Parts: sequence; structure tokens; C-alpha cells
Amino acid sequence: MNVNSLYKISKYVGKDAEPPKLSKLGSAEWAKKKARTKKRIKELAFDLISLYAKRKQQIGFAFDKDTYMDQELEAGFMYEDTPAQSTTTAAVKRDMEDQTPMDRLVCGDVGFGKTEIANRAAYKAAVNGIKTAVLVPTTILALQHFHTFKDRLSEFPVTVDYINRFKSKQEQKETLERVKAGEIDILIGTHRIVGKDVKFKDLGLMIIDEEQKFGVGVKDKLKLMKVNVDSLTLTATPIPRTLQFSLLGVRDLSILQTPPPNRQPVETIVQPMSQEAIRDAISYEIKRGGQTFFVHNRVADLEEIANSIKKVVPDARVAIAHGQLPPAKIEKTMRNFIEGEFDVLIATTIIESGLDIPNANTIIINQAHNYGLSDLHQMRGRVGRSNRKAFCYLFAPHETLLSRDARKRLKALEEFSDLGSGFHIALKDLDIRGAGDLLGAEQSGFINEVGYEMYQKILEEAVKELKEDEFADLFLDEDKEGGQDKKQKETSFVEDTLVETDMNILIPERYLPSVPERLNFYNKIAGAESEDELRIISRELIDRFGPIPKEVLGLFDTVRVRWVSKKLGFERIVLKKDTLRLYFPSDKRSAFYSSPLFPTLLSWVQANPQRARFKESPKYLSMVITGVIGLKATYVLLNEVEAYVVELQKRTPA
Repeated sequence: MNVNSLYKISKYVGKDAEPPKLSKLGSAEWAKKKARTKKRIKELAFDLISLYAKRKQQIGFAFDKDTYMDQELEAGFMYEDTPAQSTTTAAVKRDMEDQTPMDRLVCGDVGFGKTEIANRAAYKAAVNGIKTAVLVPTTILALQHFHTFKDRLSEFPVTVDYINRFKSKQEQKETLERVKAGEIDILIGTHRIVGKDVKFKDLGLMIIDEEQKFGVGVKDKLKLMKVNVDSLTLTATPIPRTLQFSLLGVRDLSILQTPPPNRQPVETIVQPMSQEAIRDAISYEIKRGGQTFFVHNRVADLEEIANSIKKVVPDARVAIAHGQLPPAKIEKTMRNFIEGEFDVLIATTIIESGLDIPNANTIIINQAHNYGLSDLHQMRGRVGRSNRKAFCYLFAPHETLLSRDARKRLKALEEFSDLGSGFHIALKDLDIRGAGDLLGAEQSGFINEVGYEMYQKILEEAVKELKEDEFADLFLDEDKEGGQDKKQKETSFVEDTLVETDMNILIPERYLPSVPERLNFYNKIAGAESEDELRIISRELIDRFGPIPKEVLGLFDTVRVRWVSKKLGFERIVLKKDTLRLYFPSDKRSAFYSSPLFPTLLSWVQANPQRARFKESPKYLSMVITGVIGLKATYVLLNEVEAYVVELQKRTPA
């Protein structure tokens, strides 16, 4: 196989790790399978884009541009914004200022600043006299968000309240009356917020935290509420089902990938449970003035665990919290823990979502093998939210007693403990559990046939074709907003250009001995889309493995040649014995032949008779150029051709 095509190879990931049905190499079966898959995906994507089109036609509330009050709020943020936070804040505000209802998904790892973005959006709404509903999955998180929003907005004329089962019936009734009268600017609550008796006055913004944790009934109610209302969804789970509209390009997406300054990764340790390990972990945390979470998801055992901890760490002040306690008791316990009155909080997974307690920097998860990978990642995110070193202990039986998937989950969590590793966690989770159905039950069959990565490529192609054909008018405005009129958009007549050469171009084993690492860098180099990206890869190679060999530099040149060749419409290029053959699209019905590009290339050949000539056969049309020594010379020549094309097209009237 041509080494320049190695980037086309990807690992097969399908549902429940079922072995795929293989297609014979060189047969038409694989092409037919891909075409069949694309046709069926297009049908489903058509329906989803139609829903998006309906939403685009709705008229929502267009918020005013930022005032000095918005700027004052942002200036009062106690941390410096990360670049991703700044970009996402700007995108959210731009969406709110447009009259089309916002539907943006903000995806970021735990503790990367999603709540601050939600605060700014809610405040912008309040300044405009518009009310905000904040929907969260748990009562504990509702309370936490209430305190966070209230403290953050305490110096501004904004009223914040919450509604959940912690409040008595009478208190809930009073809150709902104030909501109806428009006296509350920001209401935070669990699924109670979508109840029939909740009537908002001038609701204009809906913030949804971890949408994937809500049931179907709540989601159906949300769809009705979100028709004319700006919607901002926050998630720490990098590839949840809520991402699928974004994968289709019909839901706006912002990703927070930059960790806050001075944040340290959480050290993750997998080991069997022992009294000594519990004692050492909790004692160390108490000595440095910190607090510890102990997670055990069986309510009946919590008292026994509390007694056990008191025996091994007599000085520890221990509290218990779980969902079966009276609401007032939970609230009091959590508040006391936040205020530092307890050293250890023994709890069920009610602490999983959103809790922000900077002084808690050790978490012990008992029977960790019984949890899903994303759940473990979320719970680990409860610690390490300050500049102090944090620890996560995963207690589980010896690996010989665990199932294969449990071993993989724990190993993945131990391996991916760096900041922003949520995407790696999600991909590993996908690998362990299989891709499943992404857009609905119908999709799982597609993924089984072609694998997850190929499915994503086909999905992208299908949506691109739909946007350019059936839904061209819908996306015309978006093209103009991006600074390009649709007519001026660069047209690509070939999906990719295949480069063949007799030169020795590869990553030598002597330079990079590890096979997985070599494949990783083949993919990185092939996937680069700019000189900046190639420079970053080059610096990484030099930093890790030393000066780059000539063979690897040839790979970089191959990528550059592919970039220009694709722009010029060449399907395949062959450089052998200092002769360059450039092959035009093999499909004679290709739009390339009726475009201005084709006659311009003919003109270049006519202007360079000593160097170039055309060659035609029943199967293909090609341009042959002699005396081209090496890929660097090929790149220079193709740039010369491109410059000629651009200059001639400037002179030619439209």
C-alpha cells in the first residue's frame, strides 16, 4: 500500500464490538456499501436539517449589544478568561443579539468555566428585561448553582431564586407567584421547572446543564419551551447524544479546551480497598487543611463506612449525604461541608454533577468497577478545582477478578488524567461500549457496516451535499456571514488527491520505533490543513525524537502537494523518474470540465509547450510535465500553475 494513503486507515469501532463483515480488497462491494450508507444517512439528515430550517424561520428576541453593565460583570470575574472562554462568550452573545432563537451547545471538561459563560448570558438577558430558566439534573446542583449565580451577581440589580424539593409546598407556591409576576430574573431548578404550573413572564433564555441526564418526558417539554426561546446547553460529557445536531452542522457548537491557569491534573490511583489506603488518603488531606469525598452508591452501607473511617482516622469530622434524606437535612449537610465544618463527606453519586468545592481535593470512589467511564470522569471532576494537587482513588478488586470492560474503563481513567482529557475519555468509552445508535435506532446498522470513523466521514459528506443542494438557500446567509458569498466559495472538484512517487518517503523505524506512534504521526501529518499545523507537528517531532530525517520531510512536502493539487482539480498525481503526471477527474461528467478552471489549465499548457503536454486515453486525461526533480520542485511548480490560474481568472470578465 502507498505510505501516503496510510491516513485513510482507521480503527473499526462498531456496536458492542461485533466483528464487521469484511469486503474483498479491490471489489466494488465496499464502494456500494458506502454509497448505500450515504443514501440512508441523507434521508435521516434531511429530516433533521428540516427541523433546523423551521427553527431558523422562527422570530425570537434580539438582545441589545453589550452595555457598560455587561462589561462590568465580566471585569469582576475573579479569574482571567481562557482564550476558549472569551471566544465562547462572544459567540453566545452574538447568538443572543440575533433575532433567530439561539441553539448553542457548549462542551467543555469539568471545571473549564461553563458556569461563568451561563452567568454572563443570564445577566445579559436580565439587563434586557428578559427572564432566564436554568435547568439542572439534581437538587444538589440546583442549590449549588443558586449560590453560585447569587454570589456572582450580588452586586448587580438581578433577582435569583431556585425551585426544587428542598423547598416546602408553600415556599414553592410563593416562588412560582413571583415568577409569574416577573419578579425573578433567573430561576434555577430541576425538572420541576418544566411543570405545568410554572408560568414565566417574558422567558427569553433557557440554560440546560447536562441535557443527556434528563428523561424523554422532560426533553419533550423542553422542545415546546425552546421554540421561540434562546437555548444554551452545557455539557462536560464530550460526545453525548446532544452533540449529534452539532455533528450535522445544524446546531451551533463551542468547545472549551483550554484549562484555567494554574490548574493541575488529578492524580488517579487504582487499587484494592484497604483500611490503610483510606487512612493515608484522608489523613494526608486533613493535614494540609483539605476535605475528602468518599463515594459509595449503596445507601444501606453508608453508616458502616462512616464508622469505619472514624476508627482509622479518629480526628476526622464525618458527614453523610444521599438522596433518601429529607431535603432540609441534605441542604444543611452540603452547606456545612462547603463551609468546612466536615473533613469527609460520605455520599452516593448525588455529588456527581457540577459541585464546585475548591477545598475538596481528594475523592475516594468505592467499587469503581461498577460505574460507567463518563460517570467516573464526572466524579473525578469534583476535585482539583483549585491550584492545589488533587487525588482520585478508585477502589476495585484485583484486575484478574474484573470483567474485560471494567479493566479497560479503570485503565482509561488512570491513563487519561491530564487536563482536558474528556475527549479522550469519551472516545475510549465509545471504543469500550461500541458506537451504538447516534441519531436514532436506525443509525446503529450503518455504524456496524462501516465503523464509527467512516460513518462520521460519510455523515459529513452527506450533510455537505445537502447544504449545497437541497438546502442551499437556508445556508446562503451563513456563507455570507462567514465573509464568503456562495458564488465565491471555493469549489472542490475532487475529495482528495492521491500522490504516488518512487521516492523514499516514510517515517523510518530507526527514527520512531513505536508502530502506534508512527501511525499516529502519519495521521497527524496527513490531516494537517495549514503550514502552521505542519510547524506544530514538526516542533513536536524535533522535541521528542530529534532532527527530522529527509524521508519525513518528504511526507510534509507530500501534504503540501496534495493541498494545491486538490485546489487545481487533480484526482491523482504520479512523480516517477523526474516526470510528473497530473490526472484530471476520471468522471467525464464532473463539473470540473464545465468550470472556468479547466480551460485555464489548458491555457497554461499551451503557454508552456517546452515543459508540458496533454495525454488522453479512453480512461483518463492527464497533464505530463518533464524535468521535475523531487516533491519540493513539484510543490513549487503547482504553486506556479495556481498563480497563473488566479491571475488569468482575474483578467477574465465574470
